[in-house]
Order: sequence, then C-alpha cells, then structure tokens
Amino acid sequence: MPQNHSRVARFGVFELDLSAGELRKSGVKLRLQGQPFQVLALLLERAGDVVTREELQQKLWPSDTFVDFDHSLNTAINKVREALGDSASSPRYVETLARRGYRFIAPVQNEVQSNVPNDATSANADSAPTRTATPGPPSVILHPELEVPIPHRAITRGLFALIQVMYLCFYLAALFRLHAIQGIADSFLPLWGATALAGAVMVTAGVGIPLRCYLMSAVGFDYQRLGEKFRQIFPIVLALDQLWAVAPFLLMEKIGLGPAFAASAALLYLPFSERTLIRMAYVGTRPT
Repeated sequence: MPQNHSRVARFGVFELDLSAGELRKSGVKLRLQGQPFQVLALLLERAGDVVTREELQQKLWPSDTFVDFDHSLNTAINKVREALGDSASSPRYVETLARRGYRFIAPVQNEVQSNVPNDATSANADSAPTRTATPGPPSVILHPELEVPIPHRAITRGLFALIQVMYLCFYLAALFRLHAIQGIADSFLPLWGATALAGAVMVTAGVGIPLRCYLMSAVGFDYQRLGEKFRQIFPIVLALDQLWAVAPFLLMEKIGLGPAFAASAALLYLPFSERTLIRMAYVGTRPT
C-alpha cells in the first residue's frame, strides 16, 4: 500500500500544509484558498528565487482561461500579504520586483511527513526487512540576521512588554516624586541646574509615557508591522533611554556609587536589548 506524504513548509510562525491545503499561524488555520494559496505555494517552493509573472501565469492560469491576468495576480498577491500581515512597501515575506515578478525572502523549512496506516504497517511488518533508523540532529530554525535559534514569540514579546512596563513605572514614580528629585538636585547643583533637571524629567516622562503605552499595546495586539515601526522610532527610544540611564546616580547617596554605576550600565544596554527582542519576535523584517 502506498504511503501518504504530507508536505509542510514552515516560515516564522506560519506553516503551509500542501496536502491539506491549509495555511496556519501558530497552529491556527487562516483563510487562504484558491489562487492565492497556489501562488504562495509556488513562491515557497522557489524561496529565495525570483518567480516571474510569466511563470505564474503559465502554471496557475492556463492559456485557455480567459481572465484579466494582471488584476487576478495582483489580487492573489494582496490576499497572500493580507494573510501573512505583510506589506509591499516593507516586505517581510513576499518581495515585489518591479516588472519582473515576486520573491519569497523569509527563511523556509520544508518537511515531508509519512503517514502510514496502522493496518498496512502490521501487514508488512513480517515481510519487510528490519531497518534501524539513525536519528539525525533536530532541525533548528535560525534567525536570518542574528544567527541564533528563533525562540517562542510569546517569550520575546513578553520580555519586551515587561521592559515597557518598567520604564512606565520609572516615569510615573519620577513624576509623583518630582519634589524629591528637585531636593536631591539642589544638594549638588545650582538652582538653575536643579530646575533644568526637574524640567528635563517632566519633558522626557511626558514623551515616554505615550511612547511606552503605544509599544505595549502594539506588542500586546501583535501588530505585524511593529518591527518596521520600531526601527523608525528607535533613535528616539535610544536617546530617551540613554538620558534615563543616569537616573540611578540620583540615588547614589542611598545605594552607593558601585550599585548606581551597575544599574546605569544595565539601563544603557536596555534599548539595544529591546531592538533585539523585536527583531526576534518579528522575523523577516529586513534592516533599512
């Protein structure tokens, strides 16, 4: 009895089951059928290579089919991008090459799973020669840029959200204790310096609170273009975080120079860890 083979292509949090005709995201089935599904399957089969519009027309739209090919292909590509949360302007999966075709740019892991019925297995157990399977190394999907195994997205998104909560607590605590900050600043700065420091705390906290709320809601709702947006605002995040990295020195008289320096060094690194977490959670986003 012939074996049934299930071909599955995995990329990021998605998997395309060719035998079942299903596209799944983190195990949840998405709606993608007909021509869009076939277009995605062909792009995955040729991942990394340019698939011309002529090839797509020949394979998916036979010559005896009378349709507006350009409109049909554009509609199919748009549905594929909609299902993947992708965009033409900043592609993470399907890249458009003007007047040529399309290319799938994310790393793809192809698997062939054999499903043999139990009765066929028992019937052939005596007649088939015994073969010892040699276990191979487990397949690990590496990040295309960071060269590290891609962790579960819930972990990276959760860590990123916790960092935003931490900064939000910093801002709120500083605003509620602004008089105490003014008093500490008065102890080692002239009047104008202490006033400027208190003003800087108010301005940066005023900018930081809506920024952190936006990042928390974006990662909470899994906004698919967050990787692109975070790259755009990263200079602002970096400048803001570097300014707040000196905050532990305001507590130097209570915690000592060493702990203040260590806390400041950790805060200096945090914006870069935020960027790494976003790149790991939203795989396929290419650097500008």
